[in-house]
Amino acid sequence: MKRKIKQIPKFKTEDEEREFWDTHDTTDYFDFSKEKRVGIEFDPGIEAPVKSISLRLPREMLNELKVLANKKDIPYQSLIKVYLAEKIKEERRAKR
Repeated sequence: MKRKIKQIPKFKTEDEEREFWDTHDTTDYFDFSKEKRVGIEFDPGIEAPVKSISLRLPREMLNELKVLANKKDIPYQSLIKVYLAEKIKEERRAKR
């Protein structure tokens, strides 16, 4: 018997969506049985869209970032990227 896939509600904010997925099972909303694996190949002649860097931070700052990231349920490196992107955007606006 084929099970009924539930409709995903419309969310007003990311926080609302995050809360929803924290309390609901994705298998009720997606039929993963029809999904296929997709391979991604990169042209070796094209530079990767991201660059890995080494960044030295005070231990206390890194610990605080990890705590904040844990509260948001994201990797701390992703949180650093968000903060950097926000600051760059802010600086660009200030220059105008």
